[in-house]
Amino acid sequence: MAPRITLRQLATFTAIAEHGNVTQAAAAIALSQSAASQALQELERALGTRLFDRSGKRLALNDNGRALYPKACALLAQSAELEALFDNAPVQLNLGASRSIGGYLLPQVMAGFLTELPDSRLNLQVANSRDILQALCEFRLDVAFIEAPIQHPQIQLSPWIEDELLVVAAPDHPLVALPCAGLDELAEARWVLREAGSGTRETFEQQVLPRLGSLRAPLEVSNAEAIKHLVASGAGLGCLSRRVVAAELARGELVELDTPLGPLKRTFFRALHIDKFPTAGLRRFLEFAAIWPER
Repeated sequence: MAPRITLRQLATFTAIAEHGNVTQAAAAIALSQSAASQALQELERALGTRLFDRSGKRLALNDNGRALYPKACALLAQSAELEALFDNAPVQLNLGASRSIGGYLLPQVMAGFLTELPDSRLNLQVANSRDILQALCEFRLDVAFIEAPIQHPQIQLSPWIEDELLVVAAPDHPLVALPCAGLDELAEARWVLREAGSGTRETFEQQVLPRLGSLRAPLEVSNAEAIKHLVASGAGLGCLSRRVVAAELARGELVELDTPLGPLKRTFFRALHIDKFPTAGLRRFLEFAAIWPER
C-alpha cells in the first residue's frame, strides 16, 4: 500500500506554517503556487482534518497544525540526514544565545568548530534569555545557550559551563578606596544593570539584591559593552561576568570590588526543544561545544 503522506507534503506544510502564506512558501521550496496548494490539500485529506485557520491569503496553524509541526520538522530532518548519510556534508545550524554568551563565548565556540568543518554555515541570533527561548519554542533555532535556568514545558535544559559574576567599578569610584565595600555602601551606590529578562539580571536579583534590600533607581541597559563604558566613566557599579570584563580589568579601565557578597557563581545552560530531532550535524556541534572549555 502506497504511503498516504509524503515528504513533499510535509515540506509544503512546514513552509506554509513558517511563512503564513502559500505563495511565499511555494517560492521558498521551489514549487509553483498551485503545486503547493495541492500538496497541502492532499495532506489535509490524508489526515482527515484541517491544519490551518484561513483568513484571506493568510494561513495560521490551528491546534491540529501546531501538534503536527514539530513532528513534521523531525521527519524532514531525519530525511535530510538519510540523504547526507554517505556525504561529508557541512553543518548548517541556527544557533541562539543570550547576550553575554552570544557576545563573548559562543563566537569562540563557533570559530573553533569552523576550523574543523570550514564549509559549515552557522547562523547566530543574540537576545536576552527569554526571547531566545521563545525563538527555540517556535523552531526558529536548532539549539540555544542561555544564562538563566528559565523553566518551560517544551524546553530541555542541560548545564553547559560555570561562570562567575563580579562587582566592578571605575578606578576612581569612592568604594574602590575601601578595604571592603560594605552592604550599606553597596545599597546606597548607583548601579548600572542589565535589563529585566536577562540571565545576568536574574542572577543579580537572586544572589545580590536580597542582601542589599533595595537599590536607588538603577540604570537599565541591554548591552554589556554599554554597561562597561558607563561604569568605567563613573556612572555607577556594574555586575557582569568575569569573561565579559576580563579585558577591561587587565587594562585597568575597571576594578573588581572586594565585597562581603562572596563568589557570585552561576551556570550557563544548553537548551533544546523536547521535540527537536538531533541531526548528525547538530550532534556534532553539541559534542564540540560540550568539550570546548577543555580545549
